[in-house]
Amino acid sequence: MATGTNKRDYYEVLGVSRNASTDEIKKAYRKLALKYHPDRNKGDKDAEERFKEAAEAYAILSDAEKRAQYDQFGHSLGGGGFQGFEGFEGAFQGFGDIFGDLFEDFFGVRSRRGGGRGGIRGTDLEYSVEISLEDVVRGKEITIEFQRAEHCDRCKGDGAEPGSVKSVCSQCGGHGEVRISQGFFTMRRTCPRCHGEGRQITKPCHDCRGGGRAQKMRKLNVKIPAGIEDGSQLKVSGEGEAGERGGSRGNLYVYVSVKAHPVFVRAGNDLLLEAKIGIHQAALGTELEVPTLDGKVRLKIPGGTQPGKVFRLRGKGLPDLHGYGTGDELVRVNVEVPERLSAEEKRILEQFAKLKDGSGQPKSFFSRWQT
Repeated sequence: MATGTNKRDYYEVLGVSRNASTDEIKKAYRKLALKYHPDRNKGDKDAEERFKEAAEAYAILSDAEKRAQYDQFGHSLGGGGFQGFEGFEGAFQGFGDIFGDLFEDFFGVRSRRGGGRGGIRGTDLEYSVEISLEDVVRGKEITIEFQRAEHCDRCKGDGAEPGSVKSVCSQCGGHGEVRISQGFFTMRRTCPRCHGEGRQITKPCHDCRGGGRAQKMRKLNVKIPAGIEDGSQLKVSGEGEAGERGGSRGNLYVYVSVKAHPVFVRAGNDLLLEAKIGIHQAALGTELEVPTLDGKVRLKIPGGTQPGKVFRLRGKGLPDLHGYGTGDELVRVNVEVPERLSAEEKRILEQFAKLKDGSGQPKSFFSRWQT
């Protein structure tokens, strides 16, 4: 690629490949701009030139049409020279969020995005509820009550006393924005006095004192879906606080916790249950009455069941949150060995031992390997 000038290749300046995405170009430029900004390198002419060079490269490569021309003709642009970079102030206009972020990093001035004449979006709210494992099976509708900012009934959120007239903002002259100059470029930001409205309240509302909002209690029914997991978050759109100056409402986030159950342990959509049986029941077999979240059921334990054996009760678990069936109940059998025996129990077990090995004495571990 012929350059026709002594300028470095724009891709080389930003340190990206020629097939770099727009997002990669933006990230590379922001990193260089932060590193070489004149306010961080007072009196360093080389840093200032590097900053200008990076800004010029970004101005071209961030524009799809200019980038295509540059990829074809290089700096020469067919001999006519590159006219796409019109000085720093012109180049910075249209850089959008990247320079807003840089301005915040350098000068502590934060843009109120989503504000301006369109109002400021209301704050999101959070609410926590606790439900039982039984509620997870069936789902539940709960009623919650909380306090939130509402538009003032008297001024309808305007902040001014009804019938009064607002004056033109003395700081921005009614534009809703102010220009902030720093070094060789100028930024536009929402006016801090009128918050982008362009007008000032001359007579504040008697009820809200100019704030446009008041705290009120809100009662709301929220449906907890069946199958919900502990720690889940439900979003209820538009039930947060009212926005300022007519801005949209925030959202309400309901955080759900599930109480620990005294019998069951949850494992995804399955339920785990520990059941204890005696050694005689394990050897001979038995039938147990085990609890489920729908009531008690009979579970047959076959003779010769070993400790730790797991039995599955299909469909006795929890419903899937997304409707993909229902989990199972898993019953793990633990065999209880009595700590104390009566004389009769001991006599019977000794007879059983004699029948097993003919000696009345249990075989050692090593003797088993020798038989």
